[in-house]
Amino acid sequence: PCTWNPALIEEVGKREGEECIAMGVGIWLAPGMNIHRDPLCGRNFEYYSEDPLLTGKTAAALSRGVQSKKVAITLKHFCCNNKEEKRNESDSRVSERAVREIYLRGFEIGVKEGGAWSIMTSYNLLNGIETSENYSLITNILRKEWGFNGAVMTDWNNNSHHAREARAGNDIKMPSSSSKTLKEGLNDGSL
Repeated sequence: PCTWNPALIEEVGKREGEECIAMGVGIWLAPGMNIHRDPLCGRNFEYYSEDPLLTGKTAAALSRGVQSKKVAITLKHFCCNNKEEKRNESDSRVSERAVREIYLRGFEIGVKEGGAWSIMTSYNLLNGIETSENYSLITNILRKEWGFNGAVMTDWNNNSHHAREARAGNDIKMPSSSSKTLKEGLNDGSL
């Protein structure tokens, strides 16, 4: 929505929720809320903003609206998904301060004020660690610091290690690879 009016965005969310119900959809894979770091990012058209406060407030309002109709939303892509080229192997190198103040702030608002029911991790690595395998990101920050108790899912066709994702706190592995690493982790005791 092209507005700075959270009440209006929440109303739009209610209509979106009703549309999802009419179509038999129980979980909506939106809103996309990554910060516009690279103008060539192929997903910029679906991301809310280059401002973390506006992004978070917009996502929170939309989430409240959609979820008031008992349809889950999915905040995505968690986090620093800012480029398209080689996105499965891209490593976003960002200081902790910048990550928290710029790239995570919108997600934090979406979780705390919007009550998001699900979050989707991103394809990229964050400071050398796949986001879907990042215990600090998923368990320490998202769950412990922010109190998120919803579902965390991977993006489709990511190339991460299923057992490491489970250890990090991912709940759902979207279609990609096999469950071989998960079985290995159970068998060797690492999971």
